[in-house]
Amino acid sequence: MIIADGWKEYEVLDASDGEKLERWGNFLLIRPDPQVIWHTDKKHPGWRRPNAHYHRSSKGGGEWEFFDLPEEWSVYYKEMTFNLKPFAFKHTGIFPEQAANWDWSSELIRQRINGRSGAGAKADGSTGAVKVLNLFAYTGGATIAALCAGAEVTHVDASKGMVTWAKENAVSTGVVDRPVRWLVDDCVKFVEREIRRGNKYDAIIMDPPSYGRGPKGETWKIEDSIYDLICKCSKLLSDNPLFFLINSYTTGLQPGVLKTMTDLVITPEHGGNTCADELGLPISGSDLILPCGACSRWEAINI
Repeated sequence: MIIADGWKEYEVLDASDGEKLERWGNFLLIRPDPQVIWHTDKKHPGWRRPNAHYHRSSKGGGEWEFFDLPEEWSVYYKEMTFNLKPFAFKHTGIFPEQAANWDWSSELIRQRINGRSGAGAKADGSTGAVKVLNLFAYTGGATIAALCAGAEVTHVDASKGMVTWAKENAVSTGVVDRPVRWLVDDCVKFVEREIRRGNKYDAIIMDPPSYGRGPKGETWKIEDSIYDLICKCSKLLSDNPLFFLINSYTTGLQPGVLKTMTDLVITPEHGGNTCADELGLPISGSDLILPCGACSRWEAINI
């Protein structure tokens, strides 16, 4: 399991009976989690004094119960700043387990850039910047991590509100003036247009939802669409790609499934290595790990 254990401002304090108790900076939240099918004694006092509690409805969805939580607040991860707020269906604005992928991708970007820095411009006169495409980019955690590492990023999400939120996070982190394109678009249609334009990227990140709709009502169901999208994205990789990352929170898409698709599509053309595993968050004060989805990481052998 890939553990996101680099946080100082976020932690899972306990998890029991379908819920998790979390610390986000100075605030404690209780949120539902379908992976938590076990029971603990809930000894942590935060269970009795949270700042907010999201209650899931038996009819679907749910609602927040607020005690003394501000409308917005910030947390920090290394050099990054994220503006948080509670919104529909229990979310706060980031998925903290993705910090493990931010660290992985940032390190690869820095290695590539540092390896080029001593060689000057390439033979074709280009500067050798690492170009990253972030699809289903949400509030921009992966985008901001890549910008901090020195990459050029194209950030694509179908939700205008999410793209605006990502820009705010970039402003707070101090990277909004770095080379980044913020695009509100259907990710599949954007990829198809990029193929026709002949554009290429050194790295691709995708974090597709299980189900969703594009800005013009386009439907997306991950089991039906993900393999075709991976095939299309492979056509956008440069001749010397750096990495290809797929995230999934869909129960049916196990790490082995993600790895198989990556190995079938990316590896034959570019070689490299693929590692797929669950993502997890440590539960404080114990040896327990909270599972949080899965990912497949392909990376080049020669950075």
